[in-house]
Amino acid sequence: MSLALALSLLWLGYLIVMVKLEKGKSKFQSSYLAYVALLVFGALLVQNRLAQTDFNTEILHSDSYLAEVTLYDQQKPNSFENLLAVKSILVDRVWKDAQVKVLIYHQNEQGLEPGQVLLVKKKPEQIPSPLNPLEFDYRQYLERQGIHFRQFLGKNYQVVDSARTSVFDYFLVRLRHEIGEMLKSKIPDENSAQIALALLLGQKKELDPTIREAYTQAGVMHILAVSGLHVGIIYALFILILKPLKMKKEKARVYLLFVILIIWLYAFLTGLSPSVVRAATMFSLLTFGQMREREPSIYNILAFSAILMITINPHVIYEVGFQLSYLAVLGIVMIQPLILNLWLPRHKVLEYIWQLTSVSVAAQLVTFPLSIYYFHVFPTYFLLGNLLILPLAFVIMQVGVPLMMLGWIPLLGEVLGWVLSWLIWLQNWIAEAIRVIPGGKLDRLTIDFAGMLVVWGMLLIIAAWEFGSKRKLTWIGLSILFLWAGFRFYSELQKPSRELIIYQGKKSQLLDFSVSGETYSWNQGLDGGEISYSVEPNRIHNQLAQFPTSLIAQELDSGKLEFISAGFTFDPTHKKLWFLAPPKLIYSWSEGQWVAMQTKDMLVVDSLAYRILF
Repeated sequence: MSLALALSLLWLGYLIVMVKLEKGKSKFQSSYLAYVALLVFGALLVQNRLAQTDFNTEILHSDSYLAEVTLYDQQKPNSFENLLAVKSILVDRVWKDAQVKVLIYHQNEQGLEPGQVLLVKKKPEQIPSPLNPLEFDYRQYLERQGIHFRQFLGKNYQVVDSARTSVFDYFLVRLRHEIGEMLKSKIPDENSAQIALALLLGQKKELDPTIREAYTQAGVMHILAVSGLHVGIIYALFILILKPLKMKKEKARVYLLFVILIIWLYAFLTGLSPSVVRAATMFSLLTFGQMREREPSIYNILAFSAILMITINPHVIYEVGFQLSYLAVLGIVMIQPLILNLWLPRHKVLEYIWQLTSVSVAAQLVTFPLSIYYFHVFPTYFLLGNLLILPLAFVIMQVGVPLMMLGWIPLLGEVLGWVLSWLIWLQNWIAEAIRVIPGGKLDRLTIDFAGMLVVWGMLLIIAAWEFGSKRKLTWIGLSILFLWAGFRFYSELQKPSRELIIYQGKKSQLLDFSVSGETYSWNQGLDGGEISYSVEPNRIHNQLAQFPTSLIAQELDSGKLEFISAGFTFDPTHKKLWFLAPPKLIYSWSEGQWVAMQTKDMLVVDSLAYRILF
């Protein structure tokens, strides 16, 4: 209530200042009040979410719950995935209102539709936190989307009401589904249909892993995630139509408002991803500037769109798409003109190729530290992929958007679908051709947060080189490099000479023992998928070998394994570890960090990951 009251007073003060500014009676900058109001509004939204989160735990004590289906089913290997919005829970024979999201998996072939109401007669479970260091935190990922629980239903649920909602409820969800089904029916090639769903609607869950890998190695995976590129193509399409029409100012303004409406409709249709919202906001502001015959600063537009998104959803700042999207645009704005001026081609074709090259290089220079930080991969042939596939993606969008709008017309829909299928087949072929070139990607790369800051600091110095004092910039650059070198040296000194890490699998453990830079491993039964998901993130972060040397053990009569060279004995049956000499430190992995434990000669390793320093 206090935040709501403060927000109301800020809005009232803003209106008063604006009225006085119009009358020329005030010199106060109203923008300060506007930014404070945005900050308070964001805090109000966060507090509202926290209040809902506090109530969430009550569902764990419920006997049954009523929930509304919010999505169409997503096919999984052995089930169907959907999302329920809980409306009411039964606790101690009393129904209570609730606002909780539950991720469910069911096996009913009939499927679920948005708007249906289900009665579920068992309680869901909380999503567990990761067991191993640096393992992907699926719980945190879902919590940022407001999802705190999951449940496998099988066929144990009852549909108590059909999808008899109003026309506006789930309108965009149904429209997205119908357009997706129409695209599948009109595009004859199955692989092309998958790419069309990803490229036009942002639906990547059905992508074949081989195709996904081909686009990743070609450095053009971003075209399959609906982003600012796609919004820009749609914007350019409608703006190009405007030029030949030669409209008068009033009609042109109405047309530009129509363009803004189309852009935001497309943004909602594709799920409002951070990059799409950023692009839609930017193009809307640019269009309003055109209507007022002004050219607003691109930096102001970027800042405003970012503040607006963070205010509405503060968790968006943690999304990789949000971070990469703004970094890429900043790179293009700041670095691309410098690269472009390095060469001035005389021919238009060469000029077009050079402009596309400079944009790709600028965006890659700024985003590659973050990409390596998260994904540990760098596509070697990203420039080749962008030069060949991006122009083709532009053509595909010019065919795909009309197909989305006019695909229901007989014959025209079939023709557009066939053309789109052929174009996407060609795009897939190019991506696959790039993938088979040797050395297509550099993997297992690492960079820490300090390293990212160093790269971005040096890029800022390069961008300011022509405008600032070269002497000061040189000293700043040398100081940054000196501090980074000192940090790296300190980190190397902190590394232990002998270390044992115990990873937890679903039913067994994996042990990594490091001594003097060499890594030895013993695997009780983790398969390749578990190792890739649970073990590899920490190995990559600490620059350990992907395929360590086997850690040799001697089996005793009691069934225990004695690792003589490592100085410990392990009982795989009872999950117990004995040390020949007490270790210096013992840590357990809990809530995303290593937590110090009491040092002892014996350790039970049945539920958590452990780090032992000798």
